[in-house]
Amino acid sequence: MTATRGRTGRPPLTEERKAAVRLEIARAAVGLFLTQGVDATTGEQIGQAVGVSARTVWRYFPSKESCVRPLLASGIDAIADALRHWPAGRPLEEALDPLWAGADVLPGPDIGALLRLTRTEPGLRAVWLRTHDEAEPVFARALAERAGLPADDLRPSVQAAMLNAALRAAVEHHAWHTADPATARADLEAALRAALAVAATGLT
Repeated sequence: MTATRGRTGRPPLTEERKAAVRLEIARAAVGLFLTQGVDATTGEQIGQAVGVSARTVWRYFPSKESCVRPLLASGIDAIADALRHWPAGRPLEEALDPLWAGADVLPGPDIGALLRLTRTEPGLRAVWLRTHDEAEPVFARALAERAGLPADDLRPSVQAAMLNAALRAAVEHHAWHTADPATARADLEAALRAALAVAATGLT
């Protein structure tokens, strides 16, 4: 009897494990960028920091700067879900109330330091802006669903653009002006609430 030939080698990674590997790589890249700079950091070093090969790093990310995207994008889905369930008649600054207790939603002190690097590192700045560009249609779909509007309606798209800009401005303002890790999360929450309140008033 001939033995059935099966697949050999390591089993394929689950999507959850792939996401975990991406996050590990992102954290390692941020740590190296902050300690030795972007130019001095290589894909090999990033891989070594998490116990994978440079080839694995490049399998997940097209460039060393793009390695930070999972950290910059953390919370997008959670924000969209909060918008989807934002109670009618409540102020915009209260829309994200369910998120403040989540440890993985608000970025930590390292993200503030990373954003400060985006001022002098065009590659990192491009990743940061692209992350927000990709978040905007996600927010628009959530707002359209909340309002019972078609996905291609203009109003949710405009609202999402305003919301997205407010979130980015708040996080950047926090990064530029906050250096105390002990108060970072509380300061960021306050900045986000203030930015959403301003966005809700519109232009006068």
